[in-house]
Amino acid sequence: MLMASHPPGCQQQHPANPMPDDPLILPGGKVDPDAVRLAIGGAETDEHGESEGLARVTFRLTRDLDKRLDKYLTDRIPFMSRTQLQGLIDEGGVTVNARPAKASQKLRLNDAVEVALPPPPSTEIQPEDIPLDILFEDEHLIVLNKQPGLIVHPARSHQSGTLLNALVHHFQMGLGACGLRDLTSPPAPKPQALSSVGKEHARPGVVHRLDRFTSGVMVVAKDDTAHWRLGRQFENRQVDKRYLALVEGNVEADADVVDVPLGDSVSRVKGKREKQQVRYDEGGRPAVTIYRVRQRFLGMGPGACGLGGLSGQVPKPSSPQARFTLVELELKTGRTHQIRVHMAHLGHPLVGDDMYGGKHLALPSPQSPFARQALHAALLGFRHPISNEPMVFQAPLPDDLLALLAAVRAGRDVSPILTPAGATLDLTRILKTPI
Repeated sequence: MLMASHPPGCQQQHPANPMPDDPLILPGGKVDPDAVRLAIGGAETDEHGESEGLARVTFRLTRDLDKRLDKYLTDRIPFMSRTQLQGLIDEGGVTVNARPAKASQKLRLNDAVEVALPPPPSTEIQPEDIPLDILFEDEHLIVLNKQPGLIVHPARSHQSGTLLNALVHHFQMGLGACGLRDLTSPPAPKPQALSSVGKEHARPGVVHRLDRFTSGVMVVAKDDTAHWRLGRQFENRQVDKRYLALVEGNVEADADVVDVPLGDSVSRVKGKREKQQVRYDEGGRPAVTIYRVRQRFLGMGPGACGLGGLSGQVPKPSSPQARFTLVELELKTGRTHQIRVHMAHLGHPLVGDDMYGGKHLALPSPQSPFARQALHAALLGFRHPISNEPMVFQAPLPDDLLALLAAVRAGRDVSPILTPAGATLDLTRILKTPI
């Protein structure tokens, strides 16, 4: 297959700050995603009418850099994350001096770095009719209770079926918070769009994200002013974020602060490149989580039913695996997988979180096994970006987590609901049942 590349005569060696006359390079040295799309779209095809769909660019360094290859490319290719670039390097899409490279390789004078660029994600989000649970909406923002399994924004491997695809459909249809359009009167004037911030990365309006399999409340901006002001609140830690998680074992202290630095996992397991770990070296960044125990589910009594067991194994009545704790978590920083890594570090991984040692639970029929992390973004508090009014939203648990809690309660010694100092979640509302 033929590579989509520079026009003839334009593939040249680039210094550390590439020349602006290269068609794929913007002034300042970054790769132009629109130029890459154009190059790939105009690529010659082979005898089968196919092209490999890649564009090549080469950088030649004019000085030594005390910088890893993956970090250098992160500065040069804005439409790819460092994790994506590490994957590209691992797959042989990057060479240094025509030889296979490693992400950790340090770059030196006269090194030639050649990259086979995949197509950037489309900046045009296609509308899709995906149900949304809207907690609040006005002309500046929309607050949702995201269902588990829903990716927030398109990426290379997921161009459809995301929360943004659903929002574009919602706005195009002129739907209100109830999901219905009033056909008897013209719709109220409001922007039927997301903010343009992040559009170049196919992430318009995305102020913050939740993991694919984490459910709960999140806010999306509908105009640029709202986006920047909300973003500053997150950056300055002026947002109240509370999560509810079911973890393995009996968490003995009613409340504690976990102040443990986190960073990229040094193992970088294939398929789990976003994995994090506790790191006390230069790769660690400060991470602070406060946990507060809300309820304990202790030993399973003789003959008790409910859970089929952990990973298909029925636990002994005195086994630690038969104990669980419902914890409220307050984030003081926003690191990737912060709650999941911190709780696993304490010896209490989240139920279902197999990336960090949590086990899947087999629920009673007809429920399917609970095979995601038992984590729910239960509360989000911030100031309205325009009116400055304080706003607090709590999202009820999805059905799968409710079924999990019901199964865990069955036949166990269940403690009273605890409310340690600083706990704010209204469990009656979030659990959708009297306590």
